[in-house]
Amino acid sequence: MSQTADLSETFLRAALEILGPRGCLTAPEDITPYVEDWRGRETGQSPMVARPASTDECARFMILCAEHGVAITPQGGNSGLVLGGLAHGEVVISTARMKAIRDIDPLNDSLTVEAGVILADVQAAAEGAGRLFPLSLASEGQAQIGGLISTNAGGVNVLRYGMMRDLVMGIEAVLPDGRIWNGLTALRKDNTAYDLKQLFIGGEGTLGVVTAATLKLYPQPAVKAVAWLAVESPQAAVELLAMARQETGGAVSSFELMPRIGVDFVMEEFSQMRDPLPDAGADWYVLMEVSFSRKEGASELMQSMLEQAFERGFASDGVLAQNEAQARDIWHIRESLPLAEKAFGRAVKHDISVPVSSIPAFLERGGKLVQAIAPDANLIAFGHVGDGNLHYNVAPPVGMDDTQFVKQFGKALTGAIHDLVCQMNGSISAEHGIGLQKRDDLAARISPVELDMLRAVKRALDPDNRMNPGRMVDVG
Repeated sequence: MSQTADLSETFLRAALEILGPRGCLTAPEDITPYVEDWRGRETGQSPMVARPASTDECARFMILCAEHGVAITPQGGNSGLVLGGLAHGEVVISTARMKAIRDIDPLNDSLTVEAGVILADVQAAAEGAGRLFPLSLASEGQAQIGGLISTNAGGVNVLRYGMMRDLVMGIEAVLPDGRIWNGLTALRKDNTAYDLKQLFIGGEGTLGVVTAATLKLYPQPAVKAVAWLAVESPQAAVELLAMARQETGGAVSSFELMPRIGVDFVMEEFSQMRDPLPDAGADWYVLMEVSFSRKEGASELMQSMLEQAFERGFASDGVLAQNEAQARDIWHIRESLPLAEKAFGRAVKHDISVPVSSIPAFLERGGKLVQAIAPDANLIAFGHVGDGNLHYNVAPPVGMDDTQFVKQFGKALTGAIHDLVCQMNGSISAEHGIGLQKRDDLAARISPVELDMLRAVKRALDPDNRMNPGRMVDVG
C-alpha cells in the first residue's frame, strides 16, 4: 500500500482516462481547497484529487487504486470537525460532481440522491414535492449527503426525527476493491440478513465510498411555533422539556440550551442582533420549536403550555415568535454562537452526549473540573439538550493567548471531561464523529471486545487498509 508516495505516470494516465480533465486534479493550486480544514487550523496533503461524475467512474477509479495499492480519503463538502476527511498523503475522492436527484416518491415518502448533493438542495427538493427532509444543521449549504451519512450527522431536529442513521433507507457504495454494492432499497420493513447499510453510516469512509442514498421524507408541518425562554437552571430546562413533550403530544422538534455567556458573545460579535429578553437576568436560555401537523388549535396549545411552564417555575420569562421573521431572528442567535465563539479565539471543544436526565449533574460536575484545571477559563456549554448532546467548549481567559491556552490546558481538560462523560454512561462523540482527533481517545475508553469487533469489520471489508487509513480505528 502507498499512502504518501508519488503516483506513477501510468496511474495518472489511467486516472485521467477514467475521470477526464475535470475529474482529475493534480496541480497544487487545484488540490489546496481539498486539503485545508474549513476552520483554517489544519492543512493536509494529497498528490491528487479524483472527482468522479458517476458511480461507474468512482468504481473504475477504485479498481485502479486497488491495483496500484493507493490509499484513499473520501471527502464530501469538507465541513467535518474531527479531520476525518482531511488527507495526509492519500488520494482524495471528492463526490462533489455527483449531484443528481435520481428519484422522488412522495407517496412512499422517500427520495434517492447522489452523494454530492448538498443538504440544502435535498431540503428544497423535498419541499418542492410537498414533503420535509428534517435534517438541519449550520453547514447545510456546504455539507453533502455522502459526508452526512459517513459521519451520521445530527443537527437540531434529532429530538423528533432522529440522526442521519434514522433517515437513511438504503445506500449505494463502492467497496475498496471497486465492486458496487447497490443497497438502494426504499423499504421500511426488510428483515433479510444483516442491515449492511449501517456499516457505512457513521463509517467515516473507512469501508468504502457512499455514492447514493435513499432517504426518508415526512409531511410538512402545518405550523411551527418558536419560543425563547429564560430558565433558572439546566434542571429547570430538562423539566421544561419533559412537560412540553407531554403537553404537545411529542411535537417538540428542537430544544436548544444556551448559557448567558453564549448569548453575550453573540450580541457582542453581531451588533445588529437583538436580545429577545435583555432584562431577564437569567443564567440560561432555551430555544424551543414545536411543529404542529394542524393549524387549528396550535396557537392555543402553545400558549397553554407556556403558561404552565411559568406557573410551575420551569421558566421565568419568555417570548413567543409572532411571525416567521421573528422565528428566524431567534434561531439566528443559536446558529451564530459557533461563529461568535470563533471570533473570541480558539477553545478546547467537546462534542459529548449523556442521558437527558443527567445533563444538570454533568454540567455541575464538569464545571468544577474545568475550574480546577483552568480556573479563569470561560466555559460555554450549549447545544441540543433535547437529545442529550452538548457542545462543551472551554475558551481561554480574557487576555490569554488562545494557542498557549490550548497547549497548556487542552489535554488535561479533554481527558477530564471525557472521563466524566464515560462515568455517566455518555459518548465522547455525539454527532461529529471520531476521525483522527478522537481515534486514540476512543480506543482507550471502549472495551477490548468492542475494539476487536471494530477492527474485525475494518479488516473484513478493507484488508489492505487503504480506505481512510488511521481514521476512527487503528488496525496497525
